[in-house]
Amino acid sequence: MIEYVVPSEIEKRSFEIIEAELKARNIILPQDEKPVTMRVIHASADFDYAAAMRYSPDAVASARALLLEGADIVTDTNMAKAGISKKTLERFGGQVHCFMADEDVAEEAKQRNITRAAVSMERASKLGKPVIFAIGNAPTALISLYEMMEQGIFTPRFVIGVPVGFVNVEASKELFLNSGKVPYIISAGRKGGSSIAAAICNALLYGLGA
Repeated sequence: MIEYVVPSEIEKRSFEIIEAELKARNIILPQDEKPVTMRVIHASADFDYAAAMRYSPDAVASARALLLEGADIVTDTNMAKAGISKKTLERFGGQVHCFMADEDVAEEAKQRNITRAAVSMERASKLGKPVIFAIGNAPTALISLYEMMEQGIFTPRFVIGVPVGFVNVEASKELFLNSGKVPYIISAGRKGGSSIAAAICNALLYGLGA
C-alpha cells in the first residue's frame, strides 16, 4: 500500500521503519554507534550493515571531538564530498577536500606511476590541521595512509574506511582493523561506497547538536 508522507517527514518516517525492522530482527545496536549505523542503513537500505560496521573503542566520541576542534574531512571522491553537509562542518571551522580530480595530482600520479588516490592522501597529509579521512571508493587511499603511518611520515587522526569492490578492498580495511594505532569506523567485507562514507560523516556531524 502507498503510504502518503509529507516531504518534511520522509526522513523521520524512514528512521522509524529502520528502527522497527531492527527490532523485528532482534538487532540491538550499541547506543553510541546507533545513529551512525542507522544512517548507513538509511543511505543503502541494506540491513547487512548492522553486522558489518566496525568501530574502534569510543570511535564516535573521538570523531566528534575532532570535528569540534575544527577538523577537515578529506574524501577520495567528489561524490562523497558532494554528499557531506558542508554547512554543518563549517560551523565548527572545518572544510571538505577532495584532491582526486586536481590536474596536478593526476600529472604527479602519472609521473610516479602510482594512483591518484595515493597522491591525494599525501596531499591531505600536508594540510597542517586535524583531518578525518572518509574513504568510500579507493582501497589504495587506505593503503597509502597505512604506509605513511608505518614509515613514520604521517599518522591520520581518524579513518572512515568503507571502500567498495573486490580488489584489495577487504585487505585495505584489515590494515586499520588490526593496527590498533588509529581510531576508525570501517565496514567489514566488500560493501561500502561514497554514499556510505558521506552518510557516516553526516551522522557524526548531525550528532554535534549545532
